[in-house]
Amino acid sequence: MKAIRMHSQGGPELLAYEDAPKPALQPGDALVRVIATSITKTELTWDETYSDCDGGPRIPTIPGHEFAGLVNALTPAAAGVRVGDAVYALSSFCRDGSAAEFIAIRAADLAPKPHSLNFEQAAAVPLAGLTAWQALFDHGQIEKGQRVLVHGAAGGVGTYAVQLANWKGAEVIATASAKDHKFISELGASDVIDYSRERFEEKVKDVDMVFDTVGGETQERSWGVLRRGGILISIVSPVADEKARSLGVRGAYFIVEPNRAQLIQLGQLIDIGEVRVVVGAVLQLASAREAFEQGLAGHKPGKIVLQVAAAESAKA
Repeated sequence: MKAIRMHSQGGPELLAYEDAPKPALQPGDALVRVIATSITKTELTWDETYSDCDGGPRIPTIPGHEFAGLVNALTPAAAGVRVGDAVYALSSFCRDGSAAEFIAIRAADLAPKPHSLNFEQAAAVPLAGLTAWQALFDHGQIEKGQRVLVHGAAGGVGTYAVQLANWKGAEVIATASAKDHKFISELGASDVIDYSRERFEEKVKDVDMVFDTVGGETQERSWGVLRRGGILISIVSPVADEKARSLGVRGAYFIVEPNRAQLIQLGQLIDIGEVRVVVGAVLQLASAREAFEQGLAGHKPGKIVLQVAAAESAKA
């Protein structure tokens, strides 16, 4: 099969489009013909990108962990899907990813592709959508009427966080660049703050939750806008637990996990028009280096997707 591989740890310049063996299946696995995969701009810096599930090195490695495609084969222990099903999923970070023509994945992690999306759009959902879902509902447990501050609202995760919080009935305040204000407002934010011109802590206070997709100074400055008992949730870096306790608030850092049931719920919201999928660009698999470089350059709403195959040819 054709795949994008890294033969040593590094940046996008080391990505190689080349021949690779089809992945071996483990008990309970499905082999999926990948039609499209989405990239996460920071994944080449993750230790998990270069490690097996037992902690051993995985070189060469295939990046990409959210995708849409067609089930090609199943092991006897696999259940819940059939050969030929159109699916989407978040795959394990400690196995080779989906920037390839085929991926081996636990069948239990596969969910039906939303009917209203094409494969390229569906590939932009799993990692970003599940991250937002798990932050808001599993860790933040937000409720109707609460106030949520979303940092990096125009990014892949932020666009879902704004929409899901709005769907839940929360008041959403967002930080984004000025050029994205109209876009973020259309997604459901009641107020959008230009982080390059205004200090959000001077405009916002007493929020129930801060969702931090930026980290660094932004995270540090966010503690002061929480109400007592509120929570700061980060997907970028661990939070200062002692500081949180001293302020009477909570902090949480987490890494997203595959979840079929949540993907099914997300798909239902997408199909009824409650959640909009934002794709920033679609490039061919061979252009993975360019895709990662675009992602690192930033400041374009939505996810960057790699088209691996045309859906029509993949059915053959």
